[in-house]
This record gives sequence, structure tokens and C-alpha cells, in this order.
Amino acid sequence: MDKVKILWADDEIDLLKPQLFFLEKKGYEVVTVSNGHDALDEFKETNDIDVIFLDESMPGLTGLETLQRIRKENTTIPVVMITKNEEENLMEEAIGSEIDDYLIKPVNPNQILLTLKRLIDNKRLVSEKTASDYQQEFRQIIMDINSGLDENTWVDIYKKIINWELRLDESNTPDMMEILAMQKSEANSEFSKYVIKNYLKWMGQRDDAPIFSDNLLMKKVFPKLSDDKPNVLLLLDNMRFDQWKVIQPIIKELFRVENEDHFYSILPTATQYSRNAIFAGMMPDQIAKNYPDKWLNDFDEGGKNMHEEYFLKSHINRVFREEKKVGYVKVTNVKAAKDLQDNVHNYLQNDFTAIVYNFIDMLSHARTEMEVLKELAGDEKAYRSLTKSWFLNSPLWGALKKLSEKDINLFVTTDHGTIRVKQPSKVIADKTTTTNLRYKMGRNLKYEQKDVLEVRNPGEAGLPKPNVSSSYIFAKEDKFFLYPNSYNYYHNFFKDTFQHGGISLEEMICPIIWLTPK
Repeated sequence: MDKVKILWADDEIDLLKPQLFFLEKKGYEVVTVSNGHDALDEFKETNDIDVIFLDESMPGLTGLETLQRIRKENTTIPVVMITKNEEENLMEEAIGSEIDDYLIKPVNPNQILLTLKRLIDNKRLVSEKTASDYQQEFRQIIMDINSGLDENTWVDIYKKIINWELRLDESNTPDMMEILAMQKSEANSEFSKYVIKNYLKWMGQRDDAPIFSDNLLMKKVFPKLSDDKPNVLLLLDNMRFDQWKVIQPIIKELFRVENEDHFYSILPTATQYSRNAIFAGMMPDQIAKNYPDKWLNDFDEGGKNMHEEYFLKSHINRVFREEKKVGYVKVTNVKAAKDLQDNVHNYLQNDFTAIVYNFIDMLSHARTEMEVLKELAGDEKAYRSLTKSWFLNSPLWGALKKLSEKDINLFVTTDHGTIRVKQPSKVIADKTTTTNLRYKMGRNLKYEQKDVLEVRNPGEAGLPKPNVSSSYIFAKEDKFFLYPNSYNYYHNFFKDTFQHGGISLEEMICPIIWLTPK
């Protein structure tokens, strides 16, 4: 471990030799200056300062003035104020300027050590313990992955991996993060084998299958609806379980989690299929059969999710066999988001309101297209962080604050997740084949068999069959489909982007949460 470097500014620095000697014996490196101006110069010139001690009553620039200038340069470095008294207004001003601790002269060496342990070493110790804990559980996760898991224990493993991702996000242990990423990749490999082995059987024997998109509302939402208070379903398009976990602590400030559950997205894990299935309560082939004027296949012109409100109302009428006042709101731009925040109370006149919020979906697609977002969401940790930052400052959070003031049932879910794709897989197909990178539907598809689940008879997977020879393939793990033309260009363009449509833990295992206001 590198030595912790302290910058200590005090006009009576010569009187602090015992304290400085004590710190050096404990393994700390101390850079000393006698005034605020020199402290600022040293701080700007030295890149590896870990903590700053400032005497409040230095001549020239006071400690507080020095602190204010430091904060303009760096808002996160720990600063400890040292003062000769505990005047309340002085401490309030210092705390308002974001000091991390303060000490009163004469400074006791043990007090200094405790402060440093709290500010610096505590972060290191927490990081080391997190890494150590993960190392201990590493072998158990490997054993679990290879132990013949079922649909519920796969969810447990996925949640366990997410938990470690979030803990290691905070611990700054890149080696452990790399090992965990390899372990998640292995988990996805085994999960893909599991889905390929069972998916068509599940579609044929639904009683023995996981809860899928088409029976999500029937199994997980409708039984919890209340007749005497409004019920709101918030569907955050493209939200993964780990993204839910990073916004969960924010939501829990105002809402109580009554139940956190899961369902499996149908294949393709794409909005056109999964979200229509959720609202219609039917598999896509049933929707195409029952509503032929409202279902569009991939290569048909027009929006593929234009009839969700109709599907939802038909679904509710079919289930409850009574008149329900149903609302539906779709947010796809900033204006619609502001309208939701301003008018959310109006929706509480309904028995049931569905809010579809498309921001996360737009974020994943924009990340593919925009270089600046590729930088901001360069990896899984950054993608989660960006989601959290967006949510905290979004009109959606403003709308949820208003809803928290009322007695309601709130259900939060998604239609599918996304995976960061890394491995290209070649496909040869004609011009009528779908363009999605994680699934293809078309005729005469040629592909790498080891990379896909192939469905030659779409009806067996609950999918429409636009042509006699139509078939589907779904990419497994972190594969993405590329055509031979301009292969290297598109490989570089799409590698490490977030995509959906195929088979992975991230895309298929989705959250469904029931909340009530506190």
C-alpha cells in the first residue's frame, strides 16, 4: 500500500514536531507549509495529496478562506480544520464549507490518528474486507453455477452477482471486479444452456414454467390490486435488475417495499414482443391472431408499440369482467416527462394507471450512437451510476414524490434488460431479415449454431410466422450478430454497447416490485 500523504498548513508548524514525528512513525507522509497561499500552491502542484489539515487562524489567508479556494479545485478531498476554540459560528461556517472533521488545539496525536483512520483507512479497510468477503464466496458461486439450477435459483445467483457488483463498485478493487465479470460471463454461459434446453418446453407447458411477460400482470400485479385506492404500474423500459437496485434506496426514502419479485422476459427480449405481451396478457402469436389489425411484424412499416393502451384495457376487461377506469401514459421525451410530473395527481382518478417511461431505453440506444455517452457509460459501473444520476434529477422522481403523498399501490417493473455485447457472431441473411443485433427473424438464415437458440417453428415459441419459411435465432451470452459486409467496421462500432433481444441473465430476469407510500 502507498503511504497516505498529508498536507498540513499551520503558521506554528514548528511547534507540531512531536505530532509530525508520531505520524511518520505510523507510516504517514506529511508535507508541511506555514500559510494558506503555500498550501494552495502545494495542493495544485502535488497530485497525490490524500488529506489536508488546515489551521483556522493563519495570518493572511485564514483556514476557512483557504478551504473555500481548495473546494473550487476539488470537492471531495478530505479536509480537517484545526482551531483554538469551539466557537459555534466558526464551526457552522466550517461545516457549511464542507470540512470532514475538526480538531481543537493542542492537538492530541491519538486524536489525529483516529481522524485519519476514519477518513482514509476506513475506506481502505472496507474495500479490503469487501474483496476478502467476495474471495470467500467466489468458490461457492462457481459451485452453484454448475449445480443444475432451476428458474428460481438462477434468479438467486443473478441477484447475488449483482450484490457483489454493487459492493465492489464502492470498494475500488479493479482486480476483484475483473474476476467478478469473468464469473458473470461464466454464469451467462450456463444460463444460456439452461434456457436453450428448456425454453420451448416452457412455452408448451406453461404450468411448469417461470412467470413470463404474458402472465406478469395476471400473476404478479392483478392479485394485489385494491378496489379502494388507486393502483399505478410504472414500467421503466429496458431496466435491468442492477439498475433497479441503484435507484431502490432513493425510492425507499418515500415508499415501503412490500414485495420484490421477478419474472422472465419472453424471447425476443425486445420491446415490440415483451411489452406488447405484458399489456395484452398474450404471447405475440396470440396477439397477431386476435388483433391482426394491430400487430406489426418486424419488417412492417409503422410503430410496433402503438396499441399498448388498447391491449391493456382489453386485458383488464377480460380478466375482471367489470368496468374499470384505466389510464395509460407513455413518456418518450422531455415535454411528456414534465407533463407527467405536473399532472400525475390527475391519474389517481383511475382504478389502474400504466405509465411507460422510456428514458433508460433511450439511454442505451443513445450510448450506441453518441461518443460522449460511450465515455459517460463506458462500463457496467458507469452505466449504473448514470442511471442513478438521471433518476435523482428526473421529472419521474418528482412525479413519484407527489404520488408518495397519496394512499396508492405502486408497481415498478420493466419489459426486458440489456447486456453489454462483446463477441461478434457472423450471420448471412437476405434483405427481409430483422436488423436487431441480438435476434434475427427471416428466411434461409445461416449462422454459427454454437452461438444461438434456433426456433425453426415460431409457433412453438409463441411467435408469429410472417412467412412459411420464417425462423428466429437468439444470440446467447454476450454475442452480437454481424453480417460479413463491413464486418470490422460494425464490430468496432457495436462492441461494448448495450443491446437486447437475446438470452442472458441481464435481459431475461426482470424485477417486479410492489410499493406503498410510507
